[in-house]
Amino acid sequence: LLLINMSYTRYKIQDTRYFPRAPRARGMTIIEVIVGISVLIIVLLALTTTLQYFYRINKYAVNQSGAVTSLQRGMEKVIRTIREAAYSSQGAFPIVSIAPNDFVFYADVDSDPLIEKVRYYLSGTFLMEGIVDATGDPPAYSGAEVASTVSDYVRNLSLNVNTFRYYDGSGVEITDYTKWANVRLVQVNIVVNVDPNKLPNQLTLSSSAGIRNLKK
Repeated sequence: LLLINMSYTRYKIQDTRYFPRAPRARGMTIIEVIVGISVLIIVLLALTTTLQYFYRINKYAVNQSGAVTSLQRGMEKVIRTIREAAYSSQGAFPIVSIAPNDFVFYADVDSDPLIEKVRYYLSGTFLMEGIVDATGDPPAYSGAEVASTVSDYVRNLSLNVNTFRYYDGSGVEITDYTKWANVRLVQVNIVVNVDPNKLPNQLTLSSSAGIRNLKK
């Protein structure tokens, strides 16, 4: 028999595909850090400036709105009190004196049996109310005047606006303030503005009241 010795050679196929390695992370340079911080600071400054602007605008609007509301309440009180002008507890005429920014008269402001002496006047940017009670028997107005604020941020003096204007029974304006006994109608004008250097401009409120409790 013929024996044949056969041998086999094994071959291994090698994978030769190319897989590029991911680049190694590179840290930020000092210049890049400085630029980044600078941009962040600029953004924060812009944001802060914008917020401060809106805060100032809103604060002014809120203050102006509050001043207007206070003025409206004050105006209602002044007009109501003028309409209640009456002869004093001594029997004196209801009106004591008149002036562009000062009005003195008698009225019952606390619903007691006696009549009070009332004074409305300007003190700087404040509209004030002064009350003197009648005391003693016979009643006298010799006590100290108790003052309180009716409205603030009033700009009548700086704008040269008369707070009070007076008219007689025919509707003619009284400019001779010695003729206080002829007054039958009082017009009240109040200008209010929290900050005259900012918009919106001042607000003017006007109203009038007749002197009703006069003897025929």
